Amino acid sequence: MSVRSVVMNRMHLVKRFKKKKYGNAAEAMEASNRVEGPPYHTMDLATVAKLLKSDLEDGLNEEDIASRHAEHGLNEMEGEGGVNPFKLLVKQFLNVMVLILLIAMVVSFVFKDWIEGAVICAIMFLNAGVGFAQEFKAEKTMDSLRQMASPTSVVVRDGHQKTISTRDLVPGDVIVLKSGDVVGADCRIIEAFNMDVDEALLTGESLPVNKSYEAIEGSDVPLGDRINMSYSSTVLTKGRGKAMVTATGMHTEIGRIAKRLMDSGDNQKTPLQKSLDRMAIFLLAVAIVSVIIVFAAAKFDIDDDVILYAVSTAISVIPEGLVAVVTLTQAFGVHAMAQRKALVRRLAALELLGAVTNVCSDKTGTLTQSKMVMTRLWRPTTGFYKISGLGFSIEGTMTHEDTDQQVTSESMNKGLRQLTTTAALCNMSEVRKDKSGEWTGMGDPTEVALQVFAHKMQLGKPSLTKQAEEGKQWELVAEYPFDSTIKRMSVLTKSPNGAYVGMLKGATERVLQTCTGYYQDDGDVTPASPAELEAMVLPKVDELAAGGLRVLSLAMRPVKAEAEITSDTFKREDIEQDMIFLGLVGIYDPPREESMDAVDSCRRAGITVHMLTGDHIATATAIAREVHIIPEKTKPSDVPSLVMSAQKFDKLSETEIDSLPHLPLVIARCSPDTKVKMIEALHRRKKIAGMTGDGVNDSPSLKEADIGIAMGEAGSDVAKQAADIVLVDDNFSTIVSAIQEGRRVFANISRFVVHMVSANVSELVPLLIALAFKGGAGNLIFPMSPIQILFNNILTSSPPAMSLGLEPVHADTMETPPRTKKESLFCVSNIMDILFYGFLIGLICLVNFVIVIFVNGDGTHHIGNHCNKEWSETCDIVFRARGALFATLTVLCLLHGFTCRDLIHSTYSLKALRGPKNWYLCASFLFGLVLLVVVLYVPVLNREVFKHEGITWEWGMTVVSMVVYVILAEIWKALKRKFY
Repeated sequence: MSVRSVVMNRMHLVKRFKKKKYGNAAEAMEASNRVEGPPYHTMDLATVAKLLKSDLEDGLNEEDIASRHAEHGLNEMEGEGGVNPFKLLVKQFLNVMVLILLIAMVVSFVFKDWIEGAVICAIMFLNAGVGFAQEFKAEKTMDSLRQMASPTSVVVRDGHQKTISTRDLVPGDVIVLKSGDVVGADCRIIEAFNMDVDEALLTGESLPVNKSYEAIEGSDVPLGDRINMSYSSTVLTKGRGKAMVTATGMHTEIGRIAKRLMDSGDNQKTPLQKSLDRMAIFLLAVAIVSVIIVFAAAKFDIDDDVILYAVSTAISVIPEGLVAVVTLTQAFGVHAMAQRKALVRRLAALELLGAVTNVCSDKTGTLTQSKMVMTRLWRPTTGFYKISGLGFSIEGTMTHEDTDQQVTSESMNKGLRQLTTTAALCNMSEVRKDKSGEWTGMGDPTEVALQVFAHKMQLGKPSLTKQAEEGKQWELVAEYPFDSTIKRMSVLTKSPNGAYVGMLKGATERVLQTCTGYYQDDGDVTPASPAELEAMVLPKVDELAAGGLRVLSLAMRPVKAEAEITSDTFKREDIEQDMIFLGLVGIYDPPREESMDAVDSCRRAGITVHMLTGDHIATATAIAREVHIIPEKTKPSDVPSLVMSAQKFDKLSETEIDSLPHLPLVIARCSPDTKVKMIEALHRRKKIAGMTGDGVNDSPSLKEADIGIAMGEAGSDVAKQAADIVLVDDNFSTIVSAIQEGRRVFANISRFVVHMVSANVSELVPLLIALAFKGGAGNLIFPMSPIQILFNNILTSSPPAMSLGLEPVHADTMETPPRTKKESLFCVSNIMDILFYGFLIGLICLVNFVIVIFVNGDGTHHIGNHCNKEWSETCDIVFRARGALFATLTVLCLLHGFTCRDLIHSTYSLKALRGPKNWYLCASFLFGLVLLVVVLYVPVLNREVFKHEGITWEWGMTVVSMVVYVILAEIWKALKRKFY
């Protein structure tokens, strides 16, 4: 207990439910007029519940929640995690691509080309509008997901324990708190067991405060001294308890000082965004060099034609829609992962998922169902017993395995009764009937399984403590919660005869260390050293664990008391010594049906799965075999090299670990430090690792891992805040789905980047080569007008690129090894594709232009002046040539989208055509064709705006160009498959 708690007790500021000041809700409400909010710390629990119209046991009714939300609002800070539309809109105009468009617009207006300037202006605002709409939607999606992934709270509603988002808490909710939880709202403590809360965030005090449920005298007690209250955003550092919410949102103490505390995600640029920034700078340099080339070709005799041509060339370099498409693809990826029960808290994790090489997973609840049931137990004197019954039902029997004799609560010997009593009392869970009459468990699944067993023997916790006759009740005096470093928990109880009894449960090797003997059937104790006990017990542990059972040991000891004992009388180590061993219990947690397929899928994808569990090594090995973490064909002699105890692993030096041929696939009796050591070992082997975790102590390993994965149901809030991804369903197969989605997103971004940038290269190629063509007066001939270029960049190239961003998962997505760190967005393969396809399409289009000018026409010497600005009879051939080039470029860019669906394999083969369809891409192809026909043949729009003429026989060249493009693209892919 903290110094504050002791002092307040001695000053008699803590009262024990004496209704001295506020005996009823009316008096309390009257007092509330004198302070801001009712002084809940001064009230007894019954008054608090009455004032908040709630129930201390069953909590609120679900039908009341909507009305309370309407009255009190959501439990969040004002403006927390919101999206600022104005900042997003301004952001659309603050990039290199828009800067070049702005220059082009100004140049057009300076040279009085009003139509072109107006169109560029309209396109600039259209591009900004589209980008704003997509980014706004993406930000809203991320914002909502951040709220979903934000700290959750376990509440009791309608008598059922359930997990909800902290923002959905309302006054009157009964919340269940455990070590590591972030308190979701201001609340009045109604139960507290060794409950310490870190309130430094609110009070500035560095030491945690020990909490009590007893009322406090005086409504003007300072905030830090209200030891029966807990406040929003403070953290439980130890123990557990229950509390009733008294204030939410801006009405909490945190809300009143308007401090934004909750994590709102990571706003730093991701590696992908940094790559795009570098690409933008590179493209700006290319644009500048292109302008210089144009000026040099004109021998720096710069007139308005030369400047307009230079601007056109610069525009062709910039993929205006790229940023919007990247944003859209990431937003869809995050949304798709949310639908698959994986919430992304940091975008960098989405990009890195596709490169994961190793996944380190917990066993319980992740690979298994966490639906535990106790099926066997072992006593030192009488041997094995089997327990029948499934789930939370308290119907079941205990039968001796050798004699087949049934054991009841009346016929059980003293040893079995003591073991069952310890299972019930050294236990923080509850088993109770809900309003529908069904049995339900509240608490840790392992403890629930033990509590269900005790209920089957009519020795459940309620029957020993609350429902027992006067004088026959057990009393819980102190609790020492489970500690993952020592792998055990204990309680101090007071028996009905007034004697004090310490009870212990935990991992067998840790429990036996504390024991000095074992309990006989008649209540006598046989002395035995820990070594003797290990020789007797550990073979039985192996026998239970070999069947995939989770094995715990139970022990007890009488505790001498010379004076009155409180929860602070003894330290943990005082209780956990000189214990008497009672027996073993075997709890079965069946693997999830989908776990084996998920592990097999990881293996095919080149991902190694490691199981890091706190269970016994034999249990871990059995489950690992069931889910194929240890491959089916593994010889028994090879298993020891794949499985290792944490005790052995932790003793190895870094050099010894690095010299192992491969890291163990299973580490049993794992501690949080072991997890960190495993991640460090993987990093030294240049692996990219994902790590699951749920407890407070898992936070270092979650931070150390490349991708930290927290459990949404069983995870503490501290673990969730340290993680990159939160699994809503705590299911291992969800991790595999997330990896698959991460691979899909990165592959799709690669596809549309290749598509968009190669489309820009295909425009730049004819523009630069066409500098060799001069008109009759020696002036430059534009093969493309600025409006044509913008049309292709935004309306022809962007929709297929967006469609590629929505490309469905390919069959081989999880059949190929993870990409290496060298395989970035602009890796050698992608750059080769960009240059090849860009030059291919650009040269094909230029050939179309040349054929019309030189074959159908009489060459360039008969071309009139000002053909870059307006149509005339002498400029007709140039306008037709532009139309032919524009039509071919548009069609090939649309067709190029289908090529980019797979950058390695054919997309025009029968197998590909029969595979998954991208209907978005088909729709964008038709949309592009319709727009092409409109801009080619609609009067005024074609000659005055786009500076081209409708074509006739030139369509034949476009069809031939398509065939040539497909053939050369397929040859290129074949060469890549063979040589690269």
